[in-house]
Amino acid sequence: MDARDIIKRPVITEASSDLMAEKKYTFEVDVRANKTQVKDAVQEIFDVKVEKVNIMNYKGKFKRMGRYAGYTNKRRKAIVKLTADSKEIEFFEA
Repeated sequence: MDARDIIKRPVITEASSDLMAEKKYTFEVDVRANKTQVKDAVQEIFDVKVEKVNIMNYKGKFKRMGRYAGYTNKRRKAIVKLTADSKEIEFFEA
């Protein structure tokens, strides 16, 4: 898998913005990716050093549209902690 296939998009919420002060960044990743693949992908794309990776799985929610029912897609979220000497990741260009 390519690094850009593993990292889907950054998760920008109020809670994840608070974690950025601690050099922790949140990404939505491929559901088949493991911690080592996520670490290598972030290091390759953003040119930083990763200290630690935590991964969370989310089940799909049950949704109904009239008489049709089903589940939303399952998701996988990774919180990546950078080393103290690595630079910041900029999501928004000034």
